[in-house]
Amino acid sequence: MEIMRAEAEWQRAGAYSVRVQGMNRQHHIPLRDEFDEHDCEGTRYIVLLDDGYPVATCRFYEGSGSGSVVLGRVVVLPEYRKRGLGRTVVTEAEKWIGELGYREILIDSRLEAVEFYGKLGYLHAGSDVVRSGTFDCVRMTKVL
Repeated sequence: MEIMRAEAEWQRAGAYSVRVQGMNRQHHIPLRDEFDEHDCEGTRYIVLLDDGYPVATCRFYEGSGSGSVVLGRVVVLPEYRKRGLGRTVVTEAEKWIGELGYREILIDSRLEAVEFYGKLGYLHAGSDVVRSGTFDCVRMTKVL
């Protein structure tokens, strides 16, 4: 597996490919909902490649609070799940986030992923369940 810090457009295309296959097709999420105003210059992506083929991704961008980022769109292709790749993309993003000087990460976690993020050290930042697109989510946070 190769880890790519995607900043150039051709590299971001790998992240987009994983998201189309892993979310748009699997959950029938319209492209307009999967890709939003945060898919732009300045947003950073981690992409895992298996023999050059993109298989997992996540993105992060600067949050509204000083020193914080929002991490999201963590996606692993269905045939690559249960191999620790979700953990890998999040951990690699955390390293990059720390190198950039940010100290807090926010995630709007789907309810079924709360345990996953909890194992990575994320804590509930509130008990409110909010609707994010087609999913119910809760805010979680981690201080680096």
